[in-house]
Amino acid sequence: MNKILQPRRQFIFECLAGGLTALLSLYSQPLWARQKVMVRSIRQSSKGDKNNVIFDLSASVHHKIFTLHNPERVVIDLNDARLSQGFDSPRFDHSLLRNIRYAKRERSDLRVVLDLARAVSPKSFLLPPAKGKGHRLLVELHPQRSKKREPVITANSEKKQLRDVVIAIDAGHGGKDPGAIGRRYKTKEKNVVLAIARRLEALVKREKGIRAVMIREGDVFLPLRTRIARARQHKADLFISIHADAARNRRARGSSVYVLSKNGATSEAARVLAENENRVDLKDDVLFGKEDQLAKVIVDLMLNATIEASIDLADGMLKSLKKTGKIHRNRVEQAGFVVLKAHDMPSVLVETAFLSNTQDERRLRSKVHQGNLAKALLGGIKHYLKGYAPPGTLLASMNRTTHVIRSGETLSAIAQRYDVEINTIRHYNALKSDRIRAGQMLQIPISAGG
Repeated sequence: MNKILQPRRQFIFECLAGGLTALLSLYSQPLWARQKVMVRSIRQSSKGDKNNVIFDLSASVHHKIFTLHNPERVVIDLNDARLSQGFDSPRFDHSLLRNIRYAKRERSDLRVVLDLARAVSPKSFLLPPAKGKGHRLLVELHPQRSKKREPVITANSEKKQLRDVVIAIDAGHGGKDPGAIGRRYKTKEKNVVLAIARRLEALVKREKGIRAVMIREGDVFLPLRTRIARARQHKADLFISIHADAARNRRARGSSVYVLSKNGATSEAARVLAENENRVDLKDDVLFGKEDQLAKVIVDLMLNATIEASIDLADGMLKSLKKTGKIHRNRVEQAGFVVLKAHDMPSVLVETAFLSNTQDERRLRSKVHQGNLAKALLGGIKHYLKGYAPPGTLLASMNRTTHVIRSGETLSAIAQRYDVEINTIRHYNALKSDRIRAGQMLQIPISAGG
């Protein structure tokens, strides 16, 4: 996997996630409700033992504050907020504050973490504009005098703050739309792919940090855009659509994996397949038809990043599917599948085999083979999440380690030691330069191949 792409794609996601969230709610909220609170600067002042951290804001903000221990931290979650352009990291002149970190949380919120030298009792106050100053959030840090700690949140409960990765499992077709029909046994695609989807759901339930949601529970017909909408309702991180192919050539066999293409299909076969899958849903493809040009540009950039992530996910699935039998296409194919047109989550379409081929049809009817296909799909999902688990998830926390900087160490040497791109370390730790100091802690992401 190209390590250079990882920080670039994650940077694109984080920069655009706020804009995309706003676009998805354009029809249900007025303009003023869609404006994010901008954090213009973070300042620090001290008087005696008490230390103040001041957030300069563009508007009043809903927030939550709590403490974590071992090491000591204060966490401030700002709802619907992000850092403004030109934001500079504050410099601390008080021994109580050691470092400040910030990152996106749950796609639209901003999390700020204050690394501390000792335990504190934090208090927060929203200050209205006054004397030429704008909206401010004041966080007072009062050092604790005794060893007794306030039972706010402990290190043991930190994992409760982390969420599971949500996998949307979409069994193709259903109801009045049977999909492909087997040549010999008259197997209906809608039935066999639902069976595979249920087996995949059962496997996901046994995995720590991953949660499955079924887009189609039974033999019901769902329009393609309804499937995308249901995935969004569940706040899915990945979208897996499961199908079984058919072709005029009875000798065609094996699995294929597809992702969305914006500029035509990668092969004639991919184009024809997309037309067949889209035929059941002939509505207009434009999802944001009423938006201005800037909105369309934001969505287009977001879609580019999503397609890149989808290709990584699909590549891992294809490699995993090779262990189950014949592969029809040795590379990830692209075409204009409507069901993959989600701008905000990596999405793949898996053609498990050809019902038009007697051997493939017989294998698809086998519960053992259905289980093997589900295991292969899970293998591809886990491979992807090892390198690209969404921030704020349990898997993301499991996929990184903490490095305490020793005297004389450089950022480049640390990157070489962990076999991680230096830009990735900068990004994970919100570093504005390569200047580091002894005793500072860095979060090091574990690479997908590590």
